Amino acid sequence: MTLSNSVVAQAQVDGNDPERLEWLRDLGFGLFIHWSVDTQLGMDISHSLVGASDDYVQRYFDVLPGRFAPRRFDPTEWAELARTAGIRYVVFTSKHHNGFCMFHTATTEYQVANTPFERNITREMLDAFRDHGIAPGLYFSPDDFHWLWENKIPIQRNTPEVAPANNPGLMELAKAQVTELLTDHGQVDMIFFDGPPEGLREHAWEVSPGVLVTRGAIPTPEQYVPGLPYEGAWESNLTMGTQWTYKPTNESYKSGRQIIETLIETRAKGGNLLLNIGPRHDGAIPIEQEQLLQEIGLWMFVNSESIYDSRPWVITNEGPLWFTRNKDSGDLYVHVTGADRWRWGTRRDFVLASVRATEETKITVLGQNGAVMEYRPGADPRPSFEQRDDGLHLSAMNTHRLYNDKAWPNPVVIKLTHVEPALVPPRIETVDAAWVAADGEVEVGVAATELGSVEGLRIGVEYQDITGLDTLERPDDWDQVGPVPAGEPGARAGVRLPAAAGHTYAVRAVADAGLLTLRGGEIKVTAERPVDNPG
Repeated sequence: MTLSNSVVAQAQVDGNDPERLEWLRDLGFGLFIHWSVDTQLGMDISHSLVGASDDYVQRYFDVLPGRFAPRRFDPTEWAELARTAGIRYVVFTSKHHNGFCMFHTATTEYQVANTPFERNITREMLDAFRDHGIAPGLYFSPDDFHWLWENKIPIQRNTPEVAPANNPGLMELAKAQVTELLTDHGQVDMIFFDGPPEGLREHAWEVSPGVLVTRGAIPTPEQYVPGLPYEGAWESNLTMGTQWTYKPTNESYKSGRQIIETLIETRAKGGNLLLNIGPRHDGAIPIEQEQLLQEIGLWMFVNSESIYDSRPWVITNEGPLWFTRNKDSGDLYVHVTGADRWRWGTRRDFVLASVRATEETKITVLGQNGAVMEYRPGADPRPSFEQRDDGLHLSAMNTHRLYNDKAWPNPVVIKLTHVEPALVPPRIETVDAAWVAADGEVEVGVAATELGSVEGLRIGVEYQDITGLDTLERPDDWDQVGPVPAGEPGARAGVRLPAAAGHTYAVRAVADAGLLTLRGGEIKVTAERPVDNPG
């Protein structure tokens, strides 16, 4: 059971309307779309320009626009597919790091108007999604490799010398483009700055006071869901495969179940999931991505009430049972995840330690009436519950025939009304992290600031080697050392982990108390130079 018991400290910048942030949290599920002039070659978007030879860069900028002709681009089809999948908002790459504008602009010749296709893709795409009730948003990169190339500055990212704040000409260009995007393309609800946002987010709020700045103002972990929820609004962005833009070869996609369970985990932790697709060079959505969106759409058609308008429960999950709570009604949703598929026609029993029933509690299974099971007139598919000393006991059947072979692999959701928390969650923190040069280890300080209703709490450390990764990326797995007894509330305990000189690690406290597993916020530490900057 992973508890929502501490906050990962990550800078949140004032400027967004708090009510609009809550509106964003209600939406819950967004669609990211990465598409640019280099999609025609199936390469990683923009990044091939960093460290590239002069002749390669020149070909990239000179040749690719003349070949960009996505004649199968149909934004209405995109929007219809997104609506089927249960998507509530979209974020489209208006300009990536390469500087190529997927909109008509007076600021540069390096734009879609100067391609065989000519049309304003960004405007058409936003109009289509609005028409289908999906909130429109834009991705915009403050970095601009084309501008750097023209100004004879080495192409790179994440270094001060290429930031708009240190290049007046680049800042002027970026502000002019943001103004065009926010004034010439209808209402834009949100903008995602993938790069140094200083100066641009403030400009966006001046141009369009109601616009939400996501990346650049709220946490937006990339390619992972944080182990611990952030406070307030946040958004994880995730690819279906291994690349943001379409990758025609050497690609492997996540399963529909993996994506659905990631959506559930993200919502259980109070965040939004921004799921990415990458259209083909011709403008069509790849069949593999379309199929995944349809699978997600079926699950959402049955279970979306557990995703929209939700907030975290007192804990995020009890093992494979993940919780969301409706922000208005307080209804609790129990998402039954995990590798063991819940077979059609079978009854399963669960015990919840964190939930207590009341006299008004009712239980249902989303999508099922609990009265009829096809071809089994003698079956009793009614779900039931019983409050006992050891927890709330649930019993339910999966009777919904969603596939003809009844081999539905995705989570079933149980709904409980009028329930109460049955425990006070402990609270642990990752206090500090320091390189211990004498013996080549990192010592991580951990503490239990509150013990809650749990006894025998022990705290260890989870860590990842993140050397050389992009600032918001994480590996899939964490290693663990410890644990040690928690001691008195607030008392610091030190846990040492092996480390390599020159490497950077993400570390976080993890506590085990039998049924309960808790995690603290992340801290980064680099060999011989501790960084008290949560990841």
